[in-house]
Amino acid sequence: MDRYMPDRNRKGMRTVPSLLDLCIQKAIDNVKYLGDVGGTDEQFLGQILPHCNAEQLKHIEDSTEGRDLTPLTDSLWKSFYERKFGERSFNSVVDKMRSKKVTFKWRQLYEAKLKDVEEAQQKSIMRMKQLYQNEDAQKKSRQVKLCTKVPPSSHKRNCYGGWGPGSIVGSSKSSLMKKSKVDFLNSPEVRNLTALRKNVVQKNDRPICIRKPGSYSSTGSTSQGSKPFQRR
Repeated sequence: MDRYMPDRNRKGMRTVPSLLDLCIQKAIDNVKYLGDVGGTDEQFLGQILPHCNAEQLKHIEDSTEGRDLTPLTDSLWKSFYERKFGERSFNSVVDKMRSKKVTFKWRQLYEAKLKDVEEAQQKSIMRMKQLYQNEDAQKKSRQVKLCTKVPPSSHKRNCYGGWGPGSIVGSSKSSLMKKSKVDFLNSPEVRNLTALRKNVVQKNDRPICIRKPGSYSSTGSTSQGSKPFQRR
């Protein structure tokens, strides 16, 4: 049937992916879930592993048992190193290995460089923190220190000359007695009694007219000495 199909129609047809291609694409889409790939063919891994990031590739290598994936992953770690730390650092490492005629796995170089960078960052953070602490200490030393004056205690001294709890109890008792006395004096009964006493005192203070005994006789003598009333 294909012999009689025009070339134009053949070019317009979409090729159906094979089952193997579908499996590889499925693995690429779920590469973050991959673990032990010891039984996977190198041809398939060569298409899957380039889609991993550094953490995913490290996880796959650590999870794979009984198989060294360095031939497949070393070039990937080399690319990670150059992208992460820059071309200058990458060229410096290459020159050192050439001059010393040694070779290291790029994963080892990547992890060692990453550790150095993290330690340098931590030291820088601690150094900046120490500088800020020193600056704060200098500012505090320049500030004027204000001394607060403690007011004298208002508690009375006790019988032993001290300022113990007995003096506090005595002062509280005296204040209670004073309050009770004021309340008693302001009570209606005491007010009425005080008003009654004032009235009695005012009555006793009034002057009393006392006649002398001889006043009646003098009056009588005058009446006797006077002329009697004469009738007309």
